[in-house]
Amino acid sequence: MTDSEPGAPAPGPPARPPGPVPAGYVPREWVQQAPPPPPPPPFAPGSAPPSFPVPPPPPPPSAVAGDVPFLDTPWVPPQTKRQGWIWLLYAVAGFLAGQIGALIFGQVAGAVAGKTGAEMQAIASASVPPEWYVVSTLLGLWIGFIGAPWLASRTQGTRHFMRDLGVRFRLVDLVGIAIGIGGQILVAIMYAPFQHDIHDFNGPSQKLTGGSHGGGFVIIAIATVVFAPAMEELFFRGLLLKALVRLFTPLRAAGGARAAGVVLAVILDGLLFGLAHGEWVQLAGLAVFGIILATVSYRTGRLGMNMVAHATFNLVAIVAIAANGTGLIH
Repeated sequence: MTDSEPGAPAPGPPARPPGPVPAGYVPREWVQQAPPPPPPPPFAPGSAPPSFPVPPPPPPPSAVAGDVPFLDTPWVPPQTKRQGWIWLLYAVAGFLAGQIGALIFGQVAGAVAGKTGAEMQAIASASVPPEWYVVSTLLGLWIGFIGAPWLASRTQGTRHFMRDLGVRFRLVDLVGIAIGIGGQILVAIMYAPFQHDIHDFNGPSQKLTGGSHGGGFVIIAIATVVFAPAMEELFFRGLLLKALVRLFTPLRAAGGARAAGVVLAVILDGLLFGLAHGEWVQLAGLAVFGIILATVSYRTGRLGMNMVAHATFNLVAIVAIAANGTGLIH
């Protein structure tokens, strides 16, 4: 018999005496557990869920460190042959839109000036049209020349117009001054054996500026030296050349295949540049200078040096006209 109460559990073995307490020991009861974070509050039905900051994507590689051909910068559009075809289609549509725009703007300007239909026909075919007609037709033409590159960048590019088209300037672009002057000298040498046998060789220059005087001449000069080179380089080298290079160069091509495709694109771009001016007598000179500009644009991957060279090329013609009434081609 035991002295314990009936029904009480039998006593176990005696408790084990505590051993030494390790250094740095903290009883678990002393540690205060941090409460779990509260759940996010529910948002009302129909409202936008809470937004969380998302780090921006890394910027695409750029040619800031050096000028390289656009085929060596993978992010520059057009990146595929499909995009190249679409860019080429935009170039064709932009050129046609520019021609239609020039016609419409010329007619509107004539209506504002009070000209009849017969008078407008005479002005359009005149060898020396008035300044208002020249400026209005240029404005209509430039709508197509800048609209097509913008549309290509917007729908088949990165939507960064200046970056997609390569509109960047650097101090080295002043070399374009020498390229522009050298281009006029080269063209003059080309035509020197035939210039006296060519009827109305300076007709295109006279048609653009021959009828302007004083302030009108200044306006024509600014349009020819500043705006025309910018618009034409955006169209012919920023849009058309890139489309042709992408179409003629096999993807991931190297060596001879790549060089052949680039050369073909550069020559065709220069030829189309000459044909677009509609001046058959000066076609060869314009095509040669267009090939020079296409080469510079492809090698630098930019349009800055092109625009400087093109502006200088036109400026030489304007200065020649102002000096003695005879101009070189532009």
